[in-house]
Amino acid sequence: MVGTVNTYRKVIALTGPLLPFVSFFARLPVAMSQFGSVLLVAETSGSLATAGIVGGTLSAGQVVFGPVLGRLADRHGQRPVVLTAAAVNALATAALVAGALGGIDTAPLAAIGAVVGASVPLIGPLARTRSVALAHRAKADESVVGAVHSLEGTMDEVSFVIGPALVGMAALVAHPAVAIGGAAALVAVFGTAFALHPTAAVTAGGPAPERPKGVRRTRPAGVVYSVRFSLFLQGAMFGGMQAGIASLTGELGVPGQAGIVYAANGVVSAAVGLALGVLPARFGLALRWRTATAAALLLSVPLLFTGSLWALYLIVTLLGAAIAPHLITAFALTERHVEPSRLAESMAFAASSLVAGQALALALSGRMAEWYGPSGAFAVSVGAAALALVLSLCTRVPAARSHTAKAFIPAQQTASPAAGEAASPAAGESGAAYAGR
Repeated sequence: MVGTVNTYRKVIALTGPLLPFVSFFARLPVAMSQFGSVLLVAETSGSLATAGIVGGTLSAGQVVFGPVLGRLADRHGQRPVVLTAAAVNALATAALVAGALGGIDTAPLAAIGAVVGASVPLIGPLARTRSVALAHRAKADESVVGAVHSLEGTMDEVSFVIGPALVGMAALVAHPAVAIGGAAALVAVFGTAFALHPTAAVTAGGPAPERPKGVRRTRPAGVVYSVRFSLFLQGAMFGGMQAGIASLTGELGVPGQAGIVYAANGVVSAAVGLALGVLPARFGLALRWRTATAAALLLSVPLLFTGSLWALYLIVTLLGAAIAPHLITAFALTERHVEPSRLAESMAFAASSLVAGQALALALSGRMAEWYGPSGAFAVSVGAAALALVLSLCTRVPAARSHTAKAFIPAQQTASPAAGEAASPAAGESGAAYAGR
């Protein structure tokens, strides 16, 4: 316990206490907008089909434009990109609420949904990128970098538990429009605060490194592409679970329990993810990836035979123990094997892969649930888990970083020993000075 506290104390010393707080509330709207938009449009239009179309275009916008925003952040810095995206997202979300309440047609409503998705400020991927840059700039060891990934993964998990819960509560006591309006306010306030936080200086961006004429850009290691597909399969697991849980709780006559069951999965996932930050270094990323995918398959198979609410609670809760380790390891592998100058883009690609898998699996598993009942939807999750395990076993994971940690440090700090000595106070600023703000 003491070791866990000390490890995360080092992470907070790098980022300052305010950055995790701001980034957590800035990523809540992402978790609220997808679920909230479906509830809002279903409530105002009376059509689940229309709600599904709007939710689908929102996901599509995020999948297609997420990597674009990441690349812009790599080139121009996080501050201008997040400020612009947060403003557009807040306005588009407000327009979605106004359009739904005004009863506009499906096509323009879907177009607004696409803008909402396309302008998601990518706080999760960008916060990872920023915190990793702070860690390398301060020359922190790999255990601290690992703890950064664990903390960011835990905040993602908690946000995806609390976000839908807030939407559900708002819809119950008032109207879904209240929840979506709250999401717009959160992204405007906390997205802006994240962009303006002093630590944004370490992700100021810059042109891609110049290469000799005739030399092609180095492609990321093959493991990066495998990880993206693994995250797509993880998203498919989420989609199958959501449809299966909704189908089974509906059959049991307790549809209101669906959100609580899914939240239990996220709570356990977040707790295990936090503990992962102090796992000894001898448990390398390759072993963690394979262990997590094997556990996901083993723990998901019982879903196929679940027929009671309490059994569903038990199995889904236990399954949460495999979720965060896979997500955290996948993002850590991405960070270790892509060029630092393309890290935000690569993190965005990873996040978009997850969203894409979830969206496609939801459409498939919903149909499977109609044809074969809850087990049909859960079969999508189990199949995705099996493919993820095969992928992790067949992928060669390099033992060392593909790019040195020095690449994360601005050139003016590594130009010469003298420059390095002069810059060391600035490196310390990433922790001490920022921590006071």
